[in-house]
Amino acid sequence: MTGQLRVALVQEASTLDADHNREWLSELTPPDTDLVVFPEAFQRDFGDPGGDLAPYAETSDGAFGSEVAAVATARETTIVAGMFEPSPDLARPFNTLLVRGAVDASYRKIHLYDSFGYRESDRLSAGPLEPVTFELAGFTIGLMTCYDLRFPELARSLVDAGADVLVVPAAWVAGDHKVDHWRTLVHARAIENTVYVAAVGQPAPRYCGHSMIVGPFGEVVAEAGPDADIVRGVLDVSVIAEARRTNPSLANRRR
Repeated sequence: MTGQLRVALVQEASTLDADHNREWLSELTPPDTDLVVFPEAFQRDFGDPGGDLAPYAETSDGAFGSEVAAVATARETTIVAGMFEPSPDLARPFNTLLVRGAVDASYRKIHLYDSFGYRESDRLSAGPLEPVTFELAGFTIGLMTCYDLRFPELARSLVDAGADVLVVPAAWVAGDHKVDHWRTLVHARAIENTVYVAAVGQPAPRYCGHSMIVGPFGEVVAEAGPDADIVRGVLDVSVIAEARRTNPSLANRRR
């Protein structure tokens, strides 16, 4: 690996109007970036808990995916954005991260949010268990979505697959202790794996915001507050290498 990766996290709330969200992509995508990350469910917000999401699912080459690809091409960047995608169980679509630009990839959320009084599995299908990574500008990037952050084994499987950056789009629901959980877990995944974690959430009041980039020593590269914002940071491969020399916990594992 060589070089640096310029990352922008777009902490913006999606709406229930999929056309508006799609048209908004161009306005919200900043210039001069290598990777732009939008939150989970940016194609359309989840809406009322328990509501049917199947009518809003789109194939990856549908209107939303096509616009993500077009904006990425126009801005000469790579975009990650959350959407709902049809699954074999037509009543429960996938919660999918779409990657378009220099890379074409997708990740279907593995861990569904059946927690804190929610039942995401009633509305969505879980994706395959295989970790998803892609290569960009000399970095290997692993994909996780929101509730996945609470499962360290998924992060470690991505790192075992070569990831040195974990990208985590989220719609982290607001509530007691939730910002503390979010910040602690982002830091933990970075420190225990000696990787960068770039985690973007939808903003307050429904969600927690606090999108952040945390480095492999656990240092905060950049962080937003609760409100709409764009967080920028530069990831440096030499910092990963230094962290892994200083804290060789991956090499010291006993299996």
